[in-house]
Amino acid sequence: MPWGEFKDTAAERRLFQRRALVALVVVLALIGVLVARLYYLQILNHTNFTTLSEKNRVQVQPIAPPRGLIYDRNDVLLAENRPVFSVTIVPERVPDMDATLARLQQILDIPEEDMERFNRRLDEYRRPFSSVPLSYDLTEQEIARMAVHRHDLPGVEVDAELVRYYPYAELTAHALGYVGRINRDELRNLDPIDYAGTNYIGKSGVERFYEDALHGEVGYQHVETNARGRTLRVLEKENPVPGDDLKLQLDIRLQKVAFDLLEGRRGAIVAIEPKTGGILALASVPGFDANQFVTGISVENYRELSESPDKPLFNRALRGQYPPGSTIKPMLAVAGLDSDATTRDRTIWDPGYYQINDSGRRYRDWKRWGHGWVDLHDSVAESCDVYFYDLGLRMGVDVMHEYLDQFGFGKDASLDVSGALPGLLPSAPWKRAVHSQPWYPGDSVNMSIGQGFVLATPLQLATATAVLANHGVWHEPRMLREVVGPEATDEVLPDESHQDLALKREADWDYVIDSMEAVVHGPNGTARAVGKDAPYRFAGKTGTAQVFSLAEDEEYDADEIRERLRDHALFVGFAPAEEPQIAVAVIVENGGSGSGTAAPVARAMFDAWLLELNQDNDEPVVAGNAGADRAGSDKSVEAGGTDG
Repeated sequence: MPWGEFKDTAAERRLFQRRALVALVVVLALIGVLVARLYYLQILNHTNFTTLSEKNRVQVQPIAPPRGLIYDRNDVLLAENRPVFSVTIVPERVPDMDATLARLQQILDIPEEDMERFNRRLDEYRRPFSSVPLSYDLTEQEIARMAVHRHDLPGVEVDAELVRYYPYAELTAHALGYVGRINRDELRNLDPIDYAGTNYIGKSGVERFYEDALHGEVGYQHVETNARGRTLRVLEKENPVPGDDLKLQLDIRLQKVAFDLLEGRRGAIVAIEPKTGGILALASVPGFDANQFVTGISVENYRELSESPDKPLFNRALRGQYPPGSTIKPMLAVAGLDSDATTRDRTIWDPGYYQINDSGRRYRDWKRWGHGWVDLHDSVAESCDVYFYDLGLRMGVDVMHEYLDQFGFGKDASLDVSGALPGLLPSAPWKRAVHSQPWYPGDSVNMSIGQGFVLATPLQLATATAVLANHGVWHEPRMLREVVGPEATDEVLPDESHQDLALKREADWDYVIDSMEAVVHGPNGTARAVGKDAPYRFAGKTGTAQVFSLAEDEEYDADEIRERLRDHALFVGFAPAEEPQIAVAVIVENGGSGSGTAAPVARAMFDAWLLELNQDNDEPVVAGNAGADRAGSDKSVEAGGTDG
């Protein structure tokens, strides 16, 4: 500064004041922004941010309801729930899934199949923040190891859950069905509220049909969690409503008898109470352990079941569609009498074969030398094919179709049996639509003895037999006896839709039933051996269904035919004949003759029910060798011909 110039303090003061004022304004503006932001957060959005904060601390968790139990008619528990501990993972809470899975494999012995199943479920559609199961049924040692390491495994939990358990496993697998993990398709179709927290759903049988009653109502709880999502305490809880318990018509003791009788063979037995339609036994042999499917069956075990030549997963009682053979002759006898296609006094000559015209092919009888002069009664008792060849041609396909339809053939006639197939009741329009051919007289001939196109399931045969025992009164087959819970049985069971079968002459019922009695009690009955020494009278009809057709002049020789190409053995019947308490249908695949193989099985079922189980005896009956008699008899010798 040059000498003589003096400092202008007033100017400097004014400059400082201006700068200080600008800084104050800036500071006040920033404070204003901060206050405004605080006002926005604390006042305007207080409720919103409080809720967001609570979501980090308080969660609403669904509580799966206990599944309803299933009992047999004598209150024996058939399906229960048992607690198991499983490792589950909430993917949204896991920071590094690969590292977490690698750590879990070090702690637990997790099969590779479980890892593959877990990875598949990660890619499937699911509810957000829902847990995905990894490993099931932990041991006490595994639970302890998880408790030690759970602090460094965010998103991983050890959950206790009730899992379905079937005490009788193989005996009830086909009758009850089973539950399994909810898959992607099912999850999309389910109500997300009703099934929140639920991992299992009925897959087949009773479990599937009565899913709504067995499932129950979901509960909820408000829980306080820490930053890792682990539950600290329960703040509020609404208990779930357990599913209704079911009491079935099934008798597990009779079910066991049926399985014992078919042990070592392939076949099915269905037993029905004619007065109610209640299914007393529904056995498909061989069976399988339904418990394997609850938490997920291994690939190896499933491959073993699915590739077995005996087909244990196949429900023969409901889905096995077989030629009924001569077992439908009593129903066709009813049709012939009521339609006036024949009479009780009408007789025909059976030389051992039947011809539609003099130059036509010969439809041979199972008895090579024929039965001689026979009427309708004798034709049922001795299973004369020639009489029914002629009767079938007289009635024609339309009449046979009309009456067999009223007996329940060709449709699912059950009330609450899930998965039953309808069989096949052919007609002229059906053949024209499917095979583009007219209905030939020979088709009626084959149909008259239960061969040709006609197919029936064991359940349908038992149903038709029960209708016959009831003189045409219908009670649709049902598994349910009553619901133990708030729901009334009438509200759960569907309404019956079948009309009773009324005949022009009520006495025709007694005539046909008398002819069925002669099958097992008559001197020439095809199954007279099994009716011998019976302390009660029963009615029945044998049947033998061919697996493959023979040429016109070819004879059947079981010793020269592969076991799985041999005839199926069938028997239908009811007992006692006067006041029927049980109707039974039996099929033994490749068993040979109905009289030598299937009839003894049915007699053992009758004995067990009438003489043992239905006499307030709670002890299971051992079937022994009652159904083991494989004594042969004459076989069919022509396509469609059976010995009954």
